[in-house]
Amino acid sequence: MESMLGKAMERANVKQAVPNKTRDDDSIEEILKSLKTNIKVIGCGGGGNNTINRLAEEGIVGAELYALNTDAQHLLNVNADRKILIGRNTTRGLGAGALPQVGERAALENEIELRDILKNTDLLFVTCGLGGGTGTGSAPVVAKIAKDAGALTVAIVTLPFKVEGSVRRENAEAGISRLRTIVDTVIVIPNEKLLDIAPRLPLNVAFKVADEILMNAIKGITEMITKPG
Repeated sequence: MESMLGKAMERANVKQAVPNKTRDDDSIEEILKSLKTNIKVIGCGGGGNNTINRLAEEGIVGAELYALNTDAQHLLNVNADRKILIGRNTTRGLGAGALPQVGERAALENEIELRDILKNTDLLFVTCGLGGGTGTGSAPVVAKIAKDAGALTVAIVTLPFKVEGSVRRENAEAGISRLRTIVDTVIVIPNEKLLDIAPRLPLNVAFKVADEILMNAIKGITEMITKPG
């Protein structure tokens, strides 16, 4: 038994040799490619971009990360596989001014580009902080394009804190209602609940906690699909 253990340990410490290429390898590789799920994560607006940043920092296996925004300055500082500045004619890179209708128009301005990005996608996560202009307005547009292309669509979104005001709450309610008519699944994180759990949490820290929850939800679901074992 000891000799068997010794041999096993020796083999574990030896770098495995690269196998010889055979005629069968090409067909095996094609089968493996066909089994791969094409997963994309698109973060819309400031809140969605923050989630993309966290996913990039943490590392996620098997998904492409896209940051989409009307605010050129904010987009410049995002770490993503690809950045999409929407609505160049509509907003000139200056943001949607907390107006969802502007965010929607901006996304529609880039509809052809978005269709090209989302073709052949199997699973799309669209994420944003509902209540603002870009995320609330563009997320349903992105989700519908993906859905029309045949992708399974999952929206993972936050609802604003009460202190953010009634306008953002009303925007968020309209946004969530619209998303529910488009996507296959909606996962909602009400930010206010974070303060119920930890009432002394400073607001800036609470936003970071919300980002962390969104990141973990997307990473967890994605890696259940993409990681072997």
